[in-house]
This record gives sequence, C-alpha cells and structure tokens, in this order.
Amino acid sequence: MFAVISWGASFVATKIAIAELDPVTIIILRLILAVVLLFVIAKATKRDFTLDIKKHSGILLLAFIAVFHLWIQVTGLKYTTASNTGWIIGVTPVFMALLGYFFFREKLRIINIAGIAVAFFGLLLLVSKGHFSNISLISNKGDVMVLASAFTWSVYSLVNKKISISYPPLMTILYLFIAMAVILIPFNLSYQSLYSVIHLSGKGWIAVIFLGLICSGVSYVFWAQALKDMDSVRVGAFLYFEPFVTIFTAWIILNEQITFAIILSGVIITTGVILVNKKLRS
Repeated sequence: MFAVISWGASFVATKIAIAELDPVTIIILRLILAVVLLFVIAKATKRDFTLDIKKHSGILLLAFIAVFHLWIQVTGLKYTTASNTGWIIGVTPVFMALLGYFFFREKLRIINIAGIAVAFFGLLLLVSKGHFSNISLISNKGDVMVLASAFTWSVYSLVNKKISISYPPLMTILYLFIAMAVILIPFNLSYQSLYSVIHLSGKGWIAVIFLGLICSGVSYVFWAQALKDMDSVRVGAFLYFEPFVTIFTAWIILNEQITFAIILSGVIITTGVILVNKKLRS
C-alpha cells in the first residue's frame, strides 16, 4: 500500500520535474538517489554484497524492461495530465491477468473477460473525454504511451515474480538500479542535461528527491517484497487505489480539474479491474 500511494503521487512529481528536465535525466537522477539510499541501508544492515554473475542475467532482463517502462511513462506525461495517467495506470492488473492467462495458463472466467471489456470501455471514455469520434493515436499520444507503460509494468511484475533470483529484495533492487543506470547514462551525457540539473529549481529538486528516495528507493523494495510473499494478481489488486491518490494530489498540487467525465471514466475502469480480479474471492 505504501508503494501504491507513493507511485500515485509520483505522476504529479514527474509532471513538476518534466517542466525543467528531459525524461531520461529524470530517470537517471531517480536511479542515482535510489542507489545511494539503498547502498547506505545495505551497509548499515550488513548485507552481503557478494556478486553471482549467473544470477545477474535475470536482473539484467528486469533492468531493460524497467528502463523502457519508465522512459515511455515519463515521456507520456509530457503530453497528458497526471489525472489521466493515474486512471490509465489503474488498468495494470488487467494486463497482469491477461499475461497470466497467455503465458502462465492462469484461468480467466466469463466475469473476468467482462471486466476487461468494461475497463477498456472506461479507457476509451477517458481518452476521448466522452466523444468517441475524437479518438486518435496522434492527439492522444501521451495517453497511449502511458497505457503502454501500464503493460510494461505488468510485464516487469510478472517477470520479477517468475525469474529465479535468490538475492533478498533490497539487494535485488539495488543491483537492478545500478544496471539501469549503466544502461541509461551513456545516452544522457551532454552539456544540456548537466546544465538543466545545475539550474534545477527548489520545487524541481523536491520532486526529483521524492521520486528517487521514496518512489524508487523505498517503494520498489516494498513492491519486490510483496511479490515475493504474495500472489502477483493479489499484489496487482492494490493498484486499484493508485488512481485515486493521483487524482487527489493532482487536484491539490497541480490544480488539475476533476470533471464528471474523468470521475465516470475512473469508476468504470476501476469496476472493470475489480471484475478482472474477481477470481481472488471465488
């Protein structure tokens, strides 16, 4: 729940940071801050830093998925609102259920399939603002990219669940973030990026620090621990609450308008996602 609340607010923080930084720079700063925090915690708790190259193949796979996930999500936020992002990310459990069905032979009942249809209808209502004839991939490219990031996060969560990594969650995420930073930094070495970081405003630094220490450093570890202790679909069900956190924080901090169409779309999406996960209570 802590991770979900943090991530719900992260879209607002990203929206603030992206006004001054490009997407890759934001991700790299998040990773650096998270690595520093997790390294300090690991040293303080006397964790074992011994490396096993064979185990790192799974971590490297997760790193590539996570890098792509964060890039399309942060880039998508340039073109859409934090509120829309929150609702769209809420369909992640639907993708988790579909991937479980196609790749891990997890059963889908009629009510689950109905839930997928309901959630998809809610998404169409959201991105079209109630006017279905207005839907186009060009004018709604931010929403489309955020939707793609919901899919990549479900892939990340299921791969994280299925691959065999014997490191404890804290060390897994530490090595994951180091691998992600190594992948990304060569693509962001420029004077312009350094200049934007040096001249980042106080508000921008607060947003970046929140994203790095809380949303990445702490929340990713909590999420990994939850996936280790619980079924992936049960963990995904907690994402029901994320859109509501985003809507509230976007209204308070960004003064984003909450229209009837947004609320109706959100209720429909949430209803669909609940139906998708109805098997949890069967």
